[in-house]
Amino acid sequence: MAPRKNARVAVYARVSTSGQDAGMQLRELREYAHQRGLEVVDELVDTESGSKDRRPQLDRLWTLVRGRKVDTVLVYRFDRFARSTKQLVDALEEFNHLGVDFISLHEQIDTSSPMGKAMFTIISAIAEFEREIITERIRSGIAKARADGKKLGRPRLPKSKAETIHQLRSKKLSTREIATRTGVSKSAVHNILKAVPT
Repeated sequence: MAPRKNARVAVYARVSTSGQDAGMQLRELREYAHQRGLEVVDELVDTESGSKDRRPQLDRLWTLVRGRKVDTVLVYRFDRFARSTKQLVDALEEFNHLGVDFISLHEQIDTSSPMGKAMFTIISAIAEFEREIITERIRSGIAKARADGKKLGRPRLPKSKAETIHQLRSKKLSTREIATRTGVSKSAVHNILKAVPT
């Protein structure tokens, strides 16, 4: 199975700094699309670090995908598109749900092919494994801290601070004003007042 012939393709490229040129990526991506008989309907180029959660052209790409304006997303390389394995897997899962194919030229991954689908399954399994390892490490760390007698969570406010908060509330000060005067977060002020109503 191959990408649908004449499928509408959005090409996405990214460079890290304004001094770099995405021309090479775009040329290779255009050539690939031409050879496969794919219609490039949009080219999107971000000049942003891959570590950023929000990228203007990536946001625009998602608008096209979710609006069913394209059938295939074509990228130069995984790391030009996603900043982590989790982000990649989440994107591939959404593409799959929307019926949009994903092709990474450099890794030769094409989710419209049996091999591409198998690779997606492997990537998903690796991402799940990573999540389980992180979760297990957190649980082990908490268990060890408890075994060592360490108290977990935020430290409790001194009794005098809580009394001050109630005194200020009795003077009809707002939660924001109390938080500002005492240097305590608004949520903490709210919790203290809620626990012991004045």
